[in-house]
Amino acid sequence: MVDEVASEQGFLTPTGEPVNLAATLFFETPEEIFRRVHREIRPRSPLPPIAVEFKQFANADSHVRLAEGRIEVRITDLLEGAPAPVTEALAHILLGKLYRRPAEKQFNHRYRLYLNRKDMRRRIGLVRQARGRKVHTGPEGSEHHLEEVFEELNARHFGGMMARPALGWSHSRSRTRLGHFDPSHNMIMISRVFDDPRTPRLALEYVMFHEMLHLQYPVDHRGSRRCVHTPEFKAHEKLFPQFREARALLKKLPI
Repeated sequence: MVDEVASEQGFLTPTGEPVNLAATLFFETPEEIFRRVHREIRPRSPLPPIAVEFKQFANADSHVRLAEGRIEVRITDLLEGAPAPVTEALAHILLGKLYRRPAEKQFNHRYRLYLNRKDMRRRIGLVRQARGRKVHTGPEGSEHHLEEVFEELNARHFGGMMARPALGWSHSRSRTRLGHFDPSHNMIMISRVFDDPRTPRLALEYVMFHEMLHLQYPVDHRGSRRCVHTPEFKAHEKLFPQFREARALLKKLPI
């Protein structure tokens, strides 16, 4: 079947026989995979030089750029030695971004499925913990102390039974990323925009409550699917007193 597809798509040996794509894919280097995918995406364009490097990023990130007529690909070292079909999927994703041509769903699905494997999630978590660093200013602010806010909510909504993670204010007054929980560092980060006398405390408490729920309801991984806010998470979140009022306040944060 593979050879029939090869024949139909014009992949033939010098003697006219179809190329065994399965064997070819297995023995291709990352550079060869990216060159082949480039020819598939832009069959009529000249093939530029392509360099692929594996880098020690603090996350499962990969990047591509076109500089001086040369394509430079930097891939997380977590994917060094990954199966060729995974590298092929990543090539479609990265080159698709470079040329503003979204990759087909099958490639996105294949790539997410690989990263979502239990062993890969464990490796990614360890890398984030070892290489990443959280830039924050500690839990004490000019208006609020995050540890006090956490413990008040802990006593009020969780029976005081939730173990306190590391807490910190962000350096910037972000109005887009109001808070987040980083399981790799067991830390809740809150935007500095809430450490402001003009910001109602209810808004801060709601965001902290939301992030605390991430401690109780871990991310759900199923196949290629990664669900951060599970149905159980959303149902519990709505139990927050003045839920609607608190969410409305987030739209009126001071600049």
